[in-house]
Amino acid sequence: MTSVSLHNTSTKTKDTLTPSSDGIFRVYCCGPTVYAAAHIGNFRTFLLQDVLRRVLEMSGYHVRWVRNLTDIDDKTIRGAQQQQIPLKEFTQHWIDVFHEDCQKLQIRTPEVEPRATEHIDDQIRWIEKLIRHGFAYAVADGSVYYRIASFPRYGQLSCLASHNLLPAQAKNITGDADEYDRDNIHDFALWKSRKAEDGECYWNSPWGQGRPGWHIECSVMAMRYLGETLDLHGGGIDLCFPHHENEIAQSEAITQKCFSKHWFHSAHLMVDGQKMSKSLGNLYTLQELQDQDYSPMAIRYALIAGHYRQPLNFTLQSLSTATSALQKLAKVQKQLQVIATTEAIPPMTHDNISEKTSASPLTNAWKALREDLNIPQCLGIIFTETSPSALRTLSPTEAYRLLHDFKGIVLGVLGLTLPEVDTDRRNATIIPEQIQELAEQRLTAKRQKLFDKADQLREQIHSMGWRIIDHPDGFTLEKDHS
Repeated sequence: MTSVSLHNTSTKTKDTLTPSSDGIFRVYCCGPTVYAAAHIGNFRTFLLQDVLRRVLEMSGYHVRWVRNLTDIDDKTIRGAQQQQIPLKEFTQHWIDVFHEDCQKLQIRTPEVEPRATEHIDDQIRWIEKLIRHGFAYAVADGSVYYRIASFPRYGQLSCLASHNLLPAQAKNITGDADEYDRDNIHDFALWKSRKAEDGECYWNSPWGQGRPGWHIECSVMAMRYLGETLDLHGGGIDLCFPHHENEIAQSEAITQKCFSKHWFHSAHLMVDGQKMSKSLGNLYTLQELQDQDYSPMAIRYALIAGHYRQPLNFTLQSLSTATSALQKLAKVQKQLQVIATTEAIPPMTHDNISEKTSASPLTNAWKALREDLNIPQCLGIIFTETSPSALRTLSPTEAYRLLHDFKGIVLGVLGLTLPEVDTDRRNATIIPEQIQELAEQRLTAKRQKLFDKADQLREQIHSMGWRIIDHPDGFTLEKDHS
């Protein structure tokens, strides 16, 4: 096994990821709330987690990956009530949409994908334990709250000590401060009593009819499938407080063990420099972007290309850039195949990527992924080591080796599928940067329906000796030999 290191939100340092004593690396990631199609902000998190999983497995880790589905909360209940259909029917539709989107984006399926509604009894039993040990209490209407004051370590993950919580911050913990009677405004709901607007979405409990709170769901499902201590817990940075703080509190209060040894959080996604919101019209789903002729692979590339700990500014131009980058990578692959004079490249495995890349031009690209999942650095090295000048000096044996490692990292670890290109020995042409930039400008103009500008750019490209061929994934450039 080759070691992988990653920034740990808990320790604020880059730590080596270490499996449990039985050799299994246990990972729990917070999945989607299935009330609508997941948006690209959600998918940035899921895609980065997918790349991490691939890095771990390619490094020789034996990974057990669990990602939940939140199918019971205010939003799912509201959606089912508005459509006047059973909760399960409502959420199943959006689960199917999520799975289809994951397949298009080549996000690998977790070993276990539990649903919150499948574990209501487990959640009730855990709440009962919290009450018995003095960490939770029931109120008159049948709701149950976690007593934050009973857990002195609350706030350590997000560096927010409980005694410094402001009322405005505390309201963000549950969003229902005016609806329930609690001992302290900071306390969060473990069980919510049934309300008229819940309709038939309720379960029986020792405290009356109702449903679990959002936070208890993840703790119970994580421990059910991975044990009392996880090796890694992942999610977007927006979940660090309060969701992950609450998970730690309600879990460690009973087990008296570390809930997760490592916390992996990805930064926010911005769109055109602004926070995503429906009111701004910048909350894109995968289908909405596909309807604008952007491919799932371009979307995958654009969402993983930035460092996970830095906010990513997503634009439609970034998708055009991603399309161009995929085409460049496809041409590199084809050119390496031509030089190597073989298509028989064996599949990449841990045994050969971890050991044989030690003497490869892509050694540092693979190292960048294993050291804090530095995808931008990895891509930069790949493009540098496969530049036209670098490819011209390769022998067939060197090209074969480089192609082997190129496929292992680009296709296997980054999870990309490259477009088809027509390149042979005679026409292994390298496209000048100026021509590539003009073609990308034309694609952007076309998608913005600036057709006059697009036509002018096409003519300019043609006058410089190149033909542009449009296709659903973007465009292809060819030297005009006429």
